[in-house]
Amino acid sequence: MTNQINWEFPQALEDEAIYILRETVAQFEKPVLLFSGGKDSITLVRLAQKAFYPGKIPFSLLHVDTGHNFPETIAFRDWLVNTLGLDIIVRNVQDSIDQGKVQEETGKYASRNALQTVTLLDAIEEGKFDACIGGARRDEEKARAKERIFSVRDEFGQWNAKMQRPELFDILNGKINIGENVRVFPISNWTELDVWNYIVREKLEIPSIYFSHEREIIERDGLYWPYSSFLNTTADEVPFRQKVRFRTVGDMTCTAAVLSEADKLEDIIAEIMEAKISERGARIDDKRSEAAMEKRKQAGYF
Repeated sequence: MTNQINWEFPQALEDEAIYILRETVAQFEKPVLLFSGGKDSITLVRLAQKAFYPGKIPFSLLHVDTGHNFPETIAFRDWLVNTLGLDIIVRNVQDSIDQGKVQEETGKYASRNALQTVTLLDAIEEGKFDACIGGARRDEEKARAKERIFSVRDEFGQWNAKMQRPELFDILNGKINIGENVRVFPISNWTELDVWNYIVREKLEIPSIYFSHEREIIERDGLYWPYSSFLNTTADEVPFRQKVRFRTVGDMTCTAAVLSEADKLEDIIAEIMEAKISERGARIDDKRSEAAMEKRKQAGYF
């Protein structure tokens, strides 16, 4: 199966992403890179290294920690930051809960995913960041396909599809009014397969949960949920051990696993090429409603 893989990565995609990162630093006073510890934000870090080599990356990383993250992701985040000597700001959803700004969800499907928005907007205001660089891609989800590479947010951090600017001939307009900020998506035109081929080409380290491993899961609504103390289970949801991996990384209450034996990069790529569901098909938070992602973005989500 692996001998049929096309390992070619379109160089034009890297060139475009580096151009976008350089334009961001040129046009904005205080950009920041939104870092989740997932493959897309790891890719952004490598692109930033290349864009500003031999100098240091000229902006900090910002991680909004829900407190329900995979331990493997947090461990990888700390390793990467220490290894590369990066500056990182960590803000915690638990602090927003303690301050009474958001309320912990209850019930079977309780998650902190939506609560991140308030923590993020507070961090943007506190840091006076006028551009937030993110790893969203148009192929992931239909709401993300509506966004431009420079996506304007109003003074309340909210997104309005009608405020999107044309980006003809790759001209990026970073002009904003006082209080507004922009979300920047350098890999917007990449696909999931492009990201993986780039990881292979650049020999990037990634969290272990992307590879097949045995862990406790439960089956709910046709999906395999990672079992943890954060998950509210019913009496009939008995955890069992199975070999799985994760195609996308959110926190442990909103990211489903896929059954998999792929423990090498070439096997992951082969698996993706034959997949019958999209990458976000394993994101439980997207299934709350038909427009779940768009509603979160309108409120100020990543």
